[in-house]
Amino acid sequence: MKKKFKLEDLDCANCAAKMEEGIKKIAGVKDANVSFLAQKMTIEAEDEKFEEIMKEVVAVCAKIEPDCRIIM
Repeated sequence: MKKKFKLEDLDCANCAAKMEEGIKKIAGVKDANVSFLAQKMTIEAEDEKFEEIMKEVVAVCAKIEPDCRIIM
């Protein structure tokens, strides 16, 4: 399953790169893209575990960029 999400308050391209790198390390994630310019994130992950994976994605993003919100 591949889904796109809007991001709010992502402050820098470096943080976006760190978020993308962290998300790609989560078990079950096939691919991830975090765009600072577009303020969007694309996640491709296993269908049956998608909700669990998204909880981890939110945690990773909050750790790197506490002010950033993922609009689901």
